[in-house]
Amino acid sequence: MVKYNFWHKIIVFVNSISSILLLLSYLLPFISPKTVPILTIVSIAVPVLFIANVFFVIYWIIKLKKYFMISLISILLGFGYISSIYKFSEKKVFLNNDIKVMSYNVRLFNHYQWSSDTTIVKKISTFISEKKPDILLIQEYYNAKDLQIKYPYQFVKTKTNFSKFGLAIFSKYKIINSGSLDLKDSANNIIFTDIIKDKDTIRVYNIHLESLKMNTSQENFGTKDSDKLIKKMEASFQKQAKQVELFLNHEKKWTGKKILCGDFNNTAFSWVYKELSKNKQDAFKVAGKGLGKTFNYWYPLRIDFILTDSNFDINNFKTFNVPYSDHYPISARINLNQ
Repeated sequence: MVKYNFWHKIIVFVNSISSILLLLSYLLPFISPKTVPILTIVSIAVPVLFIANVFFVIYWIIKLKKYFMISLISILLGFGYISSIYKFSEKKVFLNNDIKVMSYNVRLFNHYQWSSDTTIVKKISTFISEKKPDILLIQEYYNAKDLQIKYPYQFVKTKTNFSKFGLAIFSKYKIINSGSLDLKDSANNIIFTDIIKDKDTIRVYNIHLESLKMNTSQENFGTKDSDKLIKKMEASFQKQAKQVELFLNHEKKWTGKKILCGDFNNTAFSWVYKELSKNKQDAFKVAGKGLGKTFNYWYPLRIDFILTDSNFDINNFKTFNVPYSDHYPISARINLNQ
């Protein structure tokens, strides 16, 4: 009986902590990482916290215990979060005048040989050729020798004049203007192009915010290096906040139509996402299906996004589970309502 009481108390304690952290995560979009950066780490764990609380509800119901209310209340208070974690149905509308937009962090086309597969460049080239996006945005671009991406218009911005690494936007529509925000003290960047489609000029941003230094394997957490990782993540979140502020100042100078794509290195439960998605639609939440996982990690992380003006029609959204990078490419069909 003593042993039972001990484990019972442990389970209730863990349940309570999971519930409190989930409740705390609902406040994170309103707290800038510049203020309390360590709290932002909780936003990365929201999918796990949500699943854990669902588990506790089921566990206590099976045990016929009233403790199921602890997690149930936390879940119900944040019920709107579900569409950011899981979508039950996919929108499938395919119009001839849709713009097919794809965003893909290609991890430098395996330049540093993270994968033993020596045909990654060819496989990514073939994949893009088969999907035929009208506008293609690439993060962690590298001018690889065997790369075969052919578009009539493109804007490639490397981090320095001597570097082969950077961001790229490829388009079948004419590019009339382009530029870079040139993020300081960062290997990442934000670029943009102004694209002409029919009578519309659309600004397309390719956003790659500060990386979190997370490894795609699990060895970072639960080891002696955990403290170092957390400190690196805190610093990254603070940099992200500054980068978002810089972007928002740039964005407000453009009054025309726009599409934001890229690797935000943060989740839909963060201050970063809230600021970037103001007055916009998240293509996954409108037209996607499933977990929307975009980063190859041991639990579902959606850190790559396609955001559009609120008056656009988002007719379809897909995440492609292809193993060519540590990110999965995402694609949306967007109609401008001309």
